[in-house]
Amino acid sequence: MNPKLKGIIALLIASLGFSLMGTFVKLSGDIPVIQKSLFRNIVGMIIPLIIVIKTKDRLFGRLENQKVLILRSTFGLFGVLLNYYTIDKMVLSDSDMLNKLSPFFTILFCSFFLSEKIKKYQMYAIIVGFIGALFIIKPSFSSDMMVALVGVLGAIFAGLAYTMLRILGPREKFYTTVFYFSFFSTIVLLPMVLLNYQPMTMKQTILLLLSGVFATIGQFGITIAYHYAPAKDISIFTYSTVLFSAIISFVIFKQVPDVFSFIGYFIIFFASYYMFMKVKQASIQQTKENH
Repeated sequence: MNPKLKGIIALLIASLGFSLMGTFVKLSGDIPVIQKSLFRNIVGMIIPLIIVIKTKDRLFGRLENQKVLILRSTFGLFGVLLNYYTIDKMVLSDSDMLNKLSPFFTILFCSFFLSEKIKKYQMYAIIVGFIGALFIIKPSFSSDMMVALVGVLGAIFAGLAYTMLRILGPREKFYTTVFYFSFFSTIVLLPMVLLNYQPMTMKQTILLLLSGVFATIGQFGITIAYHYAPAKDISIFTYSTVLFSAIISFVIFKQVPDVFSFIGYFIIFFASYYMFMKVKQASIQQTKENH
């Protein structure tokens, strides 16, 4: 099996992991979002903690990276909380697709904070992607639209978190970054959960623990995928999350996205595919020039 195929398989496993995470979050019922997120982060600490202990690496990263690690964790936590809120309130595949706007925001933030020039094709893709989002949001000033806008805000925070990860780059090991994020989130959320704790049944506890397990599988799946193949070659497969979520929504929750949502999915997917192909063409051209 060649590395690219391994990367695609790992990314598909990650996408299924994130879809199942959303499913278990939704199935756990009417529990505060911060309580749901705490379970994800407690479970998310365990595996990277074991790796860090085995490798005898730094648990909390280098001193010079603390500011970026804290920003990455803060933005990531807001992104997760807002995403969990939309998972509770929207059709699962709709909330997933709005969350998938984060790569477009990452391009904008990298341009603003890191002075990375936005290419023409990226700007076209961003504009088309946001048009697609409007079909899912369905502007109407209703409560449904407000929930969808929370989903977009979650994607903005995720985009900021990914921008911080880009700044960190090779400065920190991936498992240190994952542990730091989960530990930071747990420390921030724990006092709030203790003050507003809502008793849970054994079933709800198991469901939230499972959401944490599958969120961790998703995190590590993405990391392993990009170890085997460059993001430009395989990133498009992250959109399989929406397909998995749409199937789960129909089978478990009997939810079917409306026609406008499907149009929005297609437009956002097309914008992402267009960007994916442009990056690939540029890479092939660069390789030819080097040879």
